[in-house]
Amino acid sequence: MCGMMGGHNRKESPSMSLRRAFLKNSLGMTLTVFDRGGTAVSLTAPDREGRLRDVLLGVDDPAYLGRDYLGALIGRVGNRIRRGTFRLDGRTYHATLNDGKGPKGPVNTLHGGVEGFDSRIWSMREFQAPDGPALELTLLSPDGDQGFPGNLSVRVVYTLTDAGAWRIEYWAVTDRPTPVSLTNHAYFNLSGDLSKPVTDHVLTLDASGFDSTDAQLIAAGKVRPVDGTPFDFRKPHPIGERIDAKDPDLRHGKGYDCNFRIDREGAAPGELVRFARVEEPETGRAMEGWTTLPGVQLYTGNCLRPDHIVLKGGVPAGFRTGFCLETQFPPNVVNHPDFDGSCILRPGEVWHHVTEYRFSTLP
Repeated sequence: MCGMMGGHNRKESPSMSLRRAFLKNSLGMTLTVFDRGGTAVSLTAPDREGRLRDVLLGVDDPAYLGRDYLGALIGRVGNRIRRGTFRLDGRTYHATLNDGKGPKGPVNTLHGGVEGFDSRIWSMREFQAPDGPALELTLLSPDGDQGFPGNLSVRVVYTLTDAGAWRIEYWAVTDRPTPVSLTNHAYFNLSGDLSKPVTDHVLTLDASGFDSTDAQLIAAGKVRPVDGTPFDFRKPHPIGERIDAKDPDLRHGKGYDCNFRIDREGAAPGELVRFARVEEPETGRAMEGWTTLPGVQLYTGNCLRPDHIVLKGGVPAGFRTGFCLETQFPPNVVNHPDFDGSCILRPGEVWHHVTEYRFSTLP
């Protein structure tokens, strides 16, 4: 997701004494995670010949952790909040500003603020879950953190299932009402060649509408139907087929960078539904996304720059060399509570959602 100023106006955290966790399932797939940001830096998946390759943009050098949010956990609130300001129970709150360009600096809040969850050191514990190796990550976000109210306790479990899926399960509880919309900012490239653009990947999105944005990529509370637009992926299309079409929402994002409303008709609350399928024809890798959440941000790496991030193996991060499918509540919904549900968590409730990325191969 592009930052309007190229970076994200954040402090760089020290890279010393970071821990890594390493999961390996019965299929030989592996997942590597740093404790800083709960950041997934490597995920291997087989091609049609059974060859395992890394399909996740990530870094070897911890100094690059947090840049463009590669693979990091995002919170308290994913995506953008206009002017970092929201009202809750009659009180106005101001989150820290780290996005957009105004005369005095940043003007909006992106992905939790200046020091969001992607910059924190998470506690990690590896364990064996019934369906594969797992990693528990926990974090306490104190009252007032980045301007958000309430002490928020967060637990996330990554499971690399023996069926070939990366499952991300989230829980959060609070002692005061607070907005919550957690996600993971993984960038995928199913070719296994992290220098290759993802524009040839074939995408299906089970979504009939998306959130239109303004020039600062702020959702304004308007859902556009995908019919007749370059955003209609209800039938498979290569990601790059219409990415440069003359459409205001493509122009604002320099490509795809918007929230799609997942078609959940008939699904029960908390039920996993499929929201996407991506195929890479050359290698035969395929990935399906399933979630309990109502939306997914498609971002096509439009702001990745080789002078900003060096990936694993010394590969410079290139334009559109990764795609993100960030499951979430609609962006800026905290300022449109009657628009489509609420992301407000209250004491006594549990914020609990699941997203799975399921890998397979084509014939």
